[in-house]
Amino acid sequence: MNNFTFQCATKIIFGRDTEHQVGAEVKRYADKVLLHYGGGSIKKSGLYDRVVASLKESGVEIVELGGVQPNPRVSLVRRGIELCREQNIPFILAVGGGSVIDSAKAISVGILYDGDVWDFYSGKAEVERCLPVGAVLTIPAAGSEASIGSVITNEDGWYKKSVDNDLLRPVFAIMNPELTFTLPPYQTACGAADIMAHIMERYFTNTPDVDFTDRLCEATLKTIIENVPIAIENPEDYAARAQIMWASTVAHNGLLGTGREEDWASHQIEHELSALYDVAHGAGLAVVFPAWMKYVYRRNVPRFVQFAVRVWNVEQDFHNPERTALKGIEKTKEFFASIGLPVTLEQLGIKDDRLEEMADRCTKGNTVTKGFFVKLDKDDIVEIYKLARE
Repeated sequence: MNNFTFQCATKIIFGRDTEHQVGAEVKRYADKVLLHYGGGSIKKSGLYDRVVASLKESGVEIVELGGVQPNPRVSLVRRGIELCREQNIPFILAVGGGSVIDSAKAISVGILYDGDVWDFYSGKAEVERCLPVGAVLTIPAAGSEASIGSVITNEDGWYKKSVDNDLLRPVFAIMNPELTFTLPPYQTACGAADIMAHIMERYFTNTPDVDFTDRLCEATLKTIIENVPIAIENPEDYAARAQIMWASTVAHNGLLGTGREEDWASHQIEHELSALYDVAHGAGLAVVFPAWMKYVYRRNVPRFVQFAVRVWNVEQDFHNPERTALKGIEKTKEFFASIGLPVTLEQLGIKDDRLEEMADRCTKGNTVTKGFFVKLDKDDIVEIYKLARE
């Protein structure tokens, strides 16, 4: 196990009706807030009215900025930065899923920076300070409500990039599983793939002696595998929705990666799909991750055997470990398909004509490698995209 420092400063407020506490939580930090959200779903559900009422009851002045899209755009972030500067807003409240929270984080960083906010995502600037962000979570998937990361898409060239810094963790996250009852089955499934990918990026590691966090990863994966089909069949099953929501946060708040080298190649390979084709991130991961597994599993067959046996209950073939490893990969793909996700590039609507381009973009013209479990260059990534056709 590697040395590590772990601190998750996000205050989690979990359970029924907890959104009514949002005004009191914001008031601890500011008297004025940017209320940041996506489309009209929070208004149709009544969540918007409840959040606004709570903020007003606590004496918090509200300035609004809606319109966040999946794969959130830097153009809206820039509008938010300009608005916060004009209105002298000291706090950002994100009401929505990971895209809204990531956009709010980007605004919080850009407000206090003299240059363009994209500098942080392109690697030209380091995060040194930001405004506090709070979240009311409506979609368990990205884990952004307690993570150090933010992912933004730049329409100029359609680049999707991330920035990670402990300062980006929201100061609080309000998590009411009832707010997820209205999620369509496909969005629930995409969220499940995203959650599972966050876990698997940490699980497939070269670090020895990490059985404790292996077990935590496996338990979190099995929680998603068991509860997502229940939530899809019965969207208002509170117990299943609660398990999924809490697993989503634990999957990406850093705990499962403590003491171990992480990979993250699959996420970066997928970012090229969702940047150029605007596909749902979780759907892209459902296609990319099994392909990545098939390409790299020989690097550590025993780890893939462990994954197959412990997570998918595959009967271990002691005479042919590779067969067991491949069965675990196939079980992963079968699960994604069973909950209604695409598992091939064709099902995503992606043809072969841009595979080389995406691999080139991912590796910056083949000048950098991706991942740590196996370091992948441009040719490797092209082969993974090809495997994702099957």
